[in-house]
Amino acid sequence: MTTATFRFYSRLNAFLPRERRGQAFSCTCAQRATTKHMIEALGVPHTEVALVLADGDPVGLDWLIRDGQRIAVYPRFEQIDIGSLSRMSSPPDQPLRFVADAHLGGLARLLRMAGFDTLFDNHYEDAAMVELANRERRVLLTRDRALLMHRAVLHGCYVWALKPAEQLRELYARLDLAAQAQPFSLCLGCNTPLRVVHKQDVIDQLPERVQQRHDRFLGCDSCNKLFWEGSHWQDMRALLESLTRVD
Repeated sequence: MTTATFRFYSRLNAFLPRERRGQAFSCTCAQRATTKHMIEALGVPHTEVALVLADGDPVGLDWLIRDGQRIAVYPRFEQIDIGSLSRMSSPPDQPLRFVADAHLGGLARLLRMAGFDTLFDNHYEDAAMVELANRERRVLLTRDRALLMHRAVLHGCYVWALKPAEQLRELYARLDLAAQAQPFSLCLGCNTPLRVVHKQDVIDQLPERVQQRHDRFLGCDSCNKLFWEGSHWQDMRALLESLTRVD
């Protein structure tokens, strides 16, 4: 058997048992265990990892751990420059695009509200969702730790928060989304780009109170929904502004 010392940094500690957080600890590894195998055996999805050092040298997830080595593991999506060191997969395309699993429908709508192309379907199966994310170079969003441990997943992000607004706040902080946001440019329902429509062209589709109070409208050519700056719109704008406010 092989024994190695592991140290996880920053938010990766949240995946570990409390007694292993924020400190180095020894662990017995299987013969010919790779860094990916051991990192995930300890509870951390490989998609959360940006850099692995073995005795101070950068290694990949396929590195065979040697007896006595010290393995340091650093998180993805931190505001640190590790580009010259990391041997992980190349970063996803910018601006970021997402696939959200079946438990993150509320987050998907909020990401679309912020202008991020986000695919979501209650009926996505895991394998199809992974294939879609990889094919279109999207970030897979999930609260299923086991899903992110699938070897096929290239770009994934574990979502810690439970409520959609807090999930959006978490992603804004982790992924620096403020610089990429284009609020109210996508349909919340079907992810299609919105376009400005003239009031007179849609006036027969509007409730009387909306006809009287609003003059600016956006329309979706895919699902034919109309959007205007009502109270719901104002609540969403307030949420987005709170994510970028500097106190």
